[in-house]
Amino acid sequence: MSTAIDKANQAIKKLESKMNKQYYPHFHLAPQAGWMNDPNGLIYFKGQYHAFYQHHPYDENWGPMHWGHAVSDDLVTWRRLPIAIAPGNEYDKSGCFSGSAVDKNGELCLIYTGHIWLKGEGNDEQIRQTQCLATSKDGIHFEKQGTILTPEDGIMHFRDPKVWQQDDLWWMVVGQRDSNDVGQILLFRSQDLKKWQFDHVLISDIDPNVYMLECPDFFPLGDKWILMFSPQGMKAKGYQYRNRFQSGYIVGNWQPGKTFSVIKPFQEMDFGHDFYAPQSFLAADGRRIVFAWMDMWESVMPSKMDKWMGAFTLPRELILDRHNNVRNRPIKELEALREKPQSLSNIVLNNELKNTRIESISCELKVEIDLTQSNAERFGLQLAATEDGKQATLLYVDLQSNRIVLDRSLSGLELKGYRSVRLPKTKKLTLHVFVDASSVEVFVNGDLYSFSSRIYPKLPAQRMINLFAENGQAVVTQLDSWQLKSIYA
Repeated sequence: MSTAIDKANQAIKKLESKMNKQYYPHFHLAPQAGWMNDPNGLIYFKGQYHAFYQHHPYDENWGPMHWGHAVSDDLVTWRRLPIAIAPGNEYDKSGCFSGSAVDKNGELCLIYTGHIWLKGEGNDEQIRQTQCLATSKDGIHFEKQGTILTPEDGIMHFRDPKVWQQDDLWWMVVGQRDSNDVGQILLFRSQDLKKWQFDHVLISDIDPNVYMLECPDFFPLGDKWILMFSPQGMKAKGYQYRNRFQSGYIVGNWQPGKTFSVIKPFQEMDFGHDFYAPQSFLAADGRRIVFAWMDMWESVMPSKMDKWMGAFTLPRELILDRHNNVRNRPIKELEALREKPQSLSNIVLNNELKNTRIESISCELKVEIDLTQSNAERFGLQLAATEDGKQATLLYVDLQSNRIVLDRSLSGLELKGYRSVRLPKTKKLTLHVFVDASSVEVFVNGDLYSFSSRIYPKLPAQRMINLFAENGQAVVTQLDSWQLKSIYA
């Protein structure tokens, strides 16, 4: 008898045969075919890194969630594994929603949300969500162990468990929408991963419009505790909160037996269009690494026409600075993907567009700009650009608004809008940029800010790097570039 997992794995292969890979990433984790969203179960286990993800293997749209699975020895090259868990039991028949993974005495344990539609598929008016457990000896084949935690009566939205071990106890944070439509994160504890006790509400009511806090993660960084999550319901405010939903963090103090005391209120983590549901894990050497879903709910998703949808951001190391800002930067291991280095220096732009001849379908750039000698109204880079600059994703300094801008209005298919951050007060500006077949990630001054955005150039077209300055001069002191190899083993 064919199981739900067998059927799902066959469906992926069938769908993959129909895929067009024109926008498929070279160096970002993406589904073999079909739909992908949140990162799940990120863990270093028995000498390998495991990444699971929310996955619909039957087509390119969101549907009953499975857990896709990939594994890596080095966080750079990845190998696909069979689907780990599929919906079908009484407690998860409508979906195996997001969760996390822990190593319990050499057994890989997945803790996830079992989702049930009570009034027919896709009807979120009446749902039930509980936390469930699945275990594996080999890290590939999983056996479901059933429900381990149920919400209070009357609570429907109760999901995305993140579990860790500390002081001989297991701890879990869960996102909840309470009976008054207030988003909360709850903390639970357990001695055996199966029986759980409520500890306290870590955070509630961060904003009058926020009705749900999704995908919580709670971990120490430096000498503080970081509560990372994705609020739903925030309204845009000036340059802030422009995406459909946000992702960010609160900084505070916590220790077992105490309540969480907030030091720094909610801050956005990434300033691009496409960054959601970040989840962290510990690398073998103790670094705190994060992946996020590099897409956004209710946005235009042109790759659906090619029978796939969704990608992760690059893996990034998290750092807490002395001002209690959580910064993120690409992990150093990614340098192993570099090939074909090129270097340009002391480029003076006088009110002009300059072609660099650097191909940007799968590339990395490090750009250094001398702000003391740059006075143009706007200056910077055109990414994935045609030679004439008529199609391009713009990354530039705007000296009038004093901001760094990532603008998709000329990027290609359907996507519009820009995102921006304040220009740092510095003499030298560095931009570390990764351009893939359908995405751009930018790191400003090392790890001060990041932007993550999907782009879909109208093809066929050149996808090169241009430099430009409008109404004045700009001085690019250094431009280093590399072409990047594929991450798929």
